[in-house]
Amino acid sequence: MKKPIAILAAVSTAALILYSFHTQLQAQRSVSVDEQAEQIFNLDKLVAELKQYHDCTCRCGCYAQDLDTQANRAIAFLDQRAEHRQPNEKLAVVLDIDETSLSNYPEMQSVHFVFDPKAFDAWVNTAAAPAIPGTLRLDKDAQRLGVDVFFLTGRYEPERSATERDLQAQGYVWKQLILRPESTHSETTIQYKSGERAQIAAEGYKIILNVGDQWSDLKGSPQAEFSVKYPNPYYFIP
Repeated sequence: MKKPIAILAAVSTAALILYSFHTQLQAQRSVSVDEQAEQIFNLDKLVAELKQYHDCTCRCGCYAQDLDTQANRAIAFLDQRAEHRQPNEKLAVVLDIDETSLSNYPEMQSVHFVFDPKAFDAWVNTAAAPAIPGTLRLDKDAQRLGVDVFFLTGRYEPERSATERDLQAQGYVWKQLILRPESTHSETTIQYKSGERAQIAAEGYKIILNVGDQWSDLKGSPQAEFSVKYPNPYYFIP
C-alpha cells in the first residue's frame, strides 16, 4: 500500500507545483499588461515636460537653442545663395508665422496646451505675440541682402490687421503678408500653402528658402530650394 500512497503524494505535489506555476504566470501576464499601459504618458507629466523643454530645465532639450540652431541653418543658406544670385534674379524667402516668426507660448500655457479657437483669436487680436529671435535675425538678413520676404500663414483674413500690428511691433519687414481666405477652408494646409507658393513663383520669384514649424508648411509643389523645419512639440497641423 505504500507505493500507491507515494505515487498519490507525488501526483498531488506535481499538481500543486503546476497550479502554483500557472498562478504565477497569470500574475506575470497581468503585471505585463499593466506595465504596457503605464508606458502611456500621464497628461500632467507631459504638460510638465513641455514647460521644461520651453524653459530649458530638462534633459529633453532646450526649445530656444533648438530654434536658434534651425534659424542659423536658414541664415547660412540664405547668405550663400544670395552671394551666387544671377543678374536680375528675384529671390524670395517664405516664412510661416505661428511658432515660426511669432511665439504663442503665453497663450498656449494659459489654456494648458489645449486649442481653444476663441481664446486663440482673442490672443491674436492683442497683437502681443513676441518674435522668435532667430527668425527676426533671418528677416533682417534678408533685408540686408535684398531678398524679399513673404509671410505665408494659416491665420485667416479677418486677422490681418492684428497680425500686421504684431509683426511691425516686433521689427519685421516684408514684401507681402498672405493670410488664408475663408474660401480655402476645405483645403488642406499643404494644398493652400503650395498653391500660394505657386502664385509667388508665377510673379517671377525663385523661392530659395521656406521656414516653418509644421511639415505641412514645407511640403507640396513648388518647394523652396532649401526648407527648414522648426521644432514644435505643442501642436500638429497635418
